[in-house]
This record gives sequence, structure tokens and C-alpha cells, in this order.
Amino acid sequence: MKTQFTGKHVLSVAQFDRGAIEKVFLVADNMLPYALRKKRTQVLEGAILGNLFFEPSTRTRVSFGTAFNLLGGEVRETTGMSNSALAKGESLYDTARVLSGYSDIIAMRHPQEGSVAEFAEGSRVPVINGGDGANEHPTQALLDLYTIEKERKFHGEGIDGLNIAMIGDLKYGRTVHSLSKLLCLYKDLHFIFISPQELSMPAYICDMITNAGHKLTITEQLEGSFNADICYQTRIQEERFPSQGEANKYRGKFRLNQQTYTKHFQSKTVIMHPLPRDSRAEANELDNDLNLNPNLAIFRQTDNGVLVRMALFALTLGVEDKVSDFDRPVHWYSNKGQK
Repeated sequence: MKTQFTGKHVLSVAQFDRGAIEKVFLVADNMLPYALRKKRTQVLEGAILGNLFFEPSTRTRVSFGTAFNLLGGEVRETTGMSNSALAKGESLYDTARVLSGYSDIIAMRHPQEGSVAEFAEGSRVPVINGGDGANEHPTQALLDLYTIEKERKFHGEGIDGLNIAMIGDLKYGRTVHSLSKLLCLYKDLHFIFISPQELSMPAYICDMITNAGHKLTITEQLEGSFNADICYQTRIQEERFPSQGEANKYRGKFRLNQQTYTKHFQSKTVIMHPLPRDSRAEANELDNDLNLNPNLAIFRQTDNGVLVRMALFALTLGVEDKVSDFDRPVHWYSNKGQK
């Protein structure tokens, strides 16, 4: 992709270089007034998003829909495999040929690796990958990176030279796979992977990191002091395990509360999580006692996701320079962003 977006699919973070990332982030910055409801735009009036989620999702699905609505477009949704023609044996290619005739752009999530790319081959409109199995989640990686940039900028720093600790299920967690690949585009990073050996980061990603000249530390224990700027916690991806019992072996192994945060991390370490965080007693990945910690950025991440997805829609449909031309006043009161 590089910096050419119009009419292109967004299937993998491998499509992005730093120039493309900077372009997405610049457009995302310009979307803030619309996300805060300070004004609205109708730049995509009449356009239809096909929001196809064949795997459970709350944040990503609603975020895509919200982003498209905020640009003035309309959303048509399909949720769940059993509610689609795929349950009747229809191929991804045939589904793509049909549904792309009803849409101007499609966002899709599917449980099988490579499925979104297969779907895109049959689509007549651009397709954005909302997650394909344990493979990739490019828009989550972009919003995570956007969050890291904003959090670092708050401290007067950039992404180059970042120390980042990733904790939990690094084997099945597609968000950490995609984010690690994007971070390899930057300079002088230190990755700290903390996970059980059975859930360690795939070797090809570790090789990518070291081949890019970054420092890599791998450990099975959350002990000692980590000089991390970012602590990225991940959920045990129970839906990817062969059995529930297998997943339960690792649930709650790395819990983070205010006490462990103070013990292992810097006072300014930013806490991130792709959500949902598993708050069940046996897991409790991020304790509620962190909710008032100003470094907990998980909800800033979700807000940033709308901005990044708005930017991707605008860029893919070629209207990024026309958004303000279709500004309208907001006719109802909103104090969004003031709490």
C-alpha cells in the first residue's frame, strides 16, 4: 500500500511503511472534532458499509460502524456464522461477490486465518480486515500504535527508543503479532515478552524483531523491575485453544494490580490492553484498582480506534481531503470528551 490508499484493501500490517502510518495518523488527528461531536460531516452520505462479523465482537464491530456513521455513511451488518449463507455451504468467494454488490466498502472478521484475504479476492469493493483467526488484526495494531504515539508525545518522546513489555497469551494473541510487526518499522526498540513457554510469541516474529536490529528479552516470569514505557497486557485467547481446560491452565497467571504495577514498572509506564479484559475472579488480568491510575490507557485506546477507522475509511474511499467540505453543525447538546 505504502501511501496509496484509494480503492485498496487493508488486509495486513505488512502493507504499511512509516510514511503510510504517518498519513493515517494525520488524518486520524483531523477526525477528532467529529468523534467528539463538536461538528459532523456528511462526506460519505449515501455510502454503505457492509460490516460482516462471523466471529464474536463488540468493540471492533461497533467501532467500525460508529466510524462510518460519523462520516455520514450507513451500515449494514451480518453477525455470526449461523446467521449467514456460509452456514449453508456458500464459499467466501461467492459471499464476497454478492455482498460487495450491496456495499461500497466492507469490514470483515472471520475465525479462520487467511479468510479475509480469500474473501477480498472475490470482492468488488475494498475490504478491511477486522481480524482473521490468530493471524492478524491490522486496525487494532494501528490504533495501538496511534495510542503509543500519543502517550509518548505526552511525555515529550517518540516511538523510536521505546521499551515495551507484552504480557500474557502471545501465541494466539493476534493483536500483539500485528503490533510487533508495525513496531519493527521504528528504531532502537526493546521488546520484553512475558508469557508461559507454551504461549510464547511465534518464532518468526522474534526473528523479525532481532533481524530489524531491536533488543529482545524473553521471560516466563513477572518478576524484577522492568524499565518499560508501555505494558501491553493480553487476554488468554480461550477460543483459540483446543479445549476449555487447556485455556484454564493459564488463566490468571499474570495478573496486574496497583501493587504489582508499582513493584515491576515505572511510575509513568502506560498500561494498554486490546480488550475485552477478563475481569472474572479466576483471571482478573487488570484489576479494578487500576481504573483510577492515570497511566491506564485502555479506554483511550478504544476512543482512538474510532479515529483510526474513520481515517482508514476516508483514505480508502478517497475523501480524506473533502471531510471538512461537508461539515454541518451539531443540533443537539453533547458534553462528550468533557468528563
